[in-house]
Amino acid sequence: MMICEWQTFSTDAETYTQDLFEEIVGDPFEAMLMKENEEIPSCIWTVNYVVIVKKYSKVLTEILFEKIPRNPVCE
Repeated sequence: MMICEWQTFSTDAETYTQDLFEEIVGDPFEAMLMKENEEIPSCIWTVNYVVIVKKYSKVLTEILFEKIPRNPVCE
């Protein structure tokens, strides 16, 4: 489900508010994709990036953000 308002989510180590996320990524939030029965978004859109949220631990709930430019310039 596409959500256009920030929904705070948590891992074992951190609670991600909109302010914290924007500080980490360095870009303003626009929308997030929440899959059914998931508490952590799979994808977050900012003004300039699509941020893939990757889980990297099977034992703990730990994530990392992969920033991909929304409008890359190809020459």
